[in-house]
Amino acid sequence: MQLGLIGLGKMGGNMRERIRRAGHTVVGYDRNPEVSDVKSLEELVEQLDAPRTVWVMVPAGTATQGVVDELKDLLSPGDTVVDGGNSRWTDDEKHAAELGIKGIGFVDAGVSGGVWGLENGYALMVGGDKEHVERLQPVFEALKPEGPYGYVHAGRVGAGHFSKMVHNGIEYAMMQAYAEGWELLEKVNSVDNVREVFRSWQQGTVIRSWLLDLAVNALDEDEHLKKLKGFAQDSGEGRWTVEAAIDHAVPLPAITASLFARFASRQDDSPQMKMIAALRNQFGGHAVESKE
Repeated sequence: MQLGLIGLGKMGGNMRERIRRAGHTVVGYDRNPEVSDVKSLEELVEQLDAPRTVWVMVPAGTATQGVVDELKDLLSPGDTVVDGGNSRWTDDEKHAAELGIKGIGFVDAGVSGGVWGLENGYALMVGGDKEHVERLQPVFEALKPEGPYGYVHAGRVGAGHFSKMVHNGIEYAMMQAYAEGWELLEKVNSVDNVREVFRSWQQGTVIRSWLLDLAVNALDEDEHLKKLKGFAQDSGEGRWTVEAAIDHAVPLPAITASLFARFASRQDDSPQMKMIAALRNQFGGHAVESKE
């Protein structure tokens, strides 16, 4: 099968290689000419036989919208566009409508696997009409892990990215739980080998997971994480998960708290904690620490 792939960063570049290893033809385009197979989107489209399939792996929002706008004028009826980035599901509905006017199909694909996907495969959550999804099955099979799992046609347009959004919200909460447990273990005097405690959890416990394995990897590289600053960025998907929960009146206390914890990580001197310290001093005479 032929595929055009736009965006050859850490994810896109590895996806191109994995699809090629499965025997398919991939024509890749990136703004970085050192990794790009062609010089422009026009050239990419010209090198594909109709009906064409073009997979987009660029940042959500303005970048994705710009690529969709260009492809809308370059592709023909019967072609299909796949958005494999981390777009908001409501954008999928918009893009499907815009492309549909020109007779171009649209599929949204939530992709999970990160830098490990080249060797391990990518988990794929796909949304779109059955006819468009089935056409892409050879590519999905090339990208997914070996075995029966790792791929799902989640529903209509938007379902793939919505599912990936919820996946990332769960990921937030799981990482926060590991982080809180690690900090508590580091704090007490009785535990003097926190890294090995984490390692011991990798077998035979109910909290073993790939995230736990990655935590052990990180502790092997920097046992007490002294080289890192306590700052964590959040992707749009964590926020969108909480917003969707509000819209549907679904309680998500753990995921919401994990998102807010990332906000707290950006404060060197938390204004909220200043007020809490002041109040504790006022009602209980508790000591406060001044900056001086």
